Amino acid sequence: MITTKDIRNKYVKNYPSAFCPGCGDGMVLNAMSRAVEKSGIDQKKVAAVSGIGCAAWIPSPYWKVDTLHTTHGRAIPHATGLKVGNKDLEVMVVSGDGDCAGIGGNHLLHAARNNIDLNVLMINNGLYAMTGGQVAPTTEHGEKTLTTPYGNPSQGIDICNVVKHSGASHVARWTTYHMNELIKEIERTIDIKGFSFIEVLSQCPTRTGKKEGLSGVEMLEWYRENTTKNKEEEGIYVGEIQYVERTELTEEIYEQISKRGGKPR
Repeated sequence: MITTKDIRNKYVKNYPSAFCPGCGDGMVLNAMSRAVEKSGIDQKKVAAVSGIGCAAWIPSPYWKVDTLHTTHGRAIPHATGLKVGNKDLEVMVVSGDGDCAGIGGNHLLHAARNNIDLNVLMINNGLYAMTGGQVAPTTEHGEKTLTTPYGNPSQGIDICNVVKHSGASHVARWTTYHMNELIKEIERTIDIKGFSFIEVLSQCPTRTGKKEGLSGVEMLEWYRENTTKNKEEEGIYVGEIQYVERTELTEEIYEQISKRGGKPR
């Protein structure tokens, strides 16, 4: 039986952690590693792409797979090129909410529309944490941040709903409290052909926690108390939001090349 130490040695590089104490990013790294191990996929066939921000450090430099650390908001187009050029790779994008839904939001919409076979994990702490805790597209209305000290006057975006209606095959939402469910969801995306998007609500004790007087553990407890797996109940819904079978972009491209006498890789 594989142990926690085995998982760490196999998937995590032995570098000092850059994550703040209580941050959820290390928990996501754990979930990704366990999901890949449980799936049985060859570790060498997994590639991870990230942009800029706290969440971007999860695969780069810590994860023991081939990684591409790109510019701010551009993880998805880089991952698209990687997938189209290497159709047999399992390409995972790890991005924060500002990186993915803000600066990279347009890329997210079109990757979902094209239904390219990428697995995107968007780690959502509701702000731009690495640069000081500024307001982000996912910041809830009325939430106080560094740049909205009197409360956010805008509405926070429901990114799962946006991705769902943009045409993604698979959309889900979990939190860092729901570790077992998150591992299973990531494992499941490896078998799905098409665009998979998982929003991971994650605690930021350094920004939100200090402002609200909450520890990392207390923020996890907040997720437990304010989420529901029942769509009919009040609270933040966690679980699968959409799964539909649609034509996948890379397969379409390779089929077109073959029909015209080409030899796709």
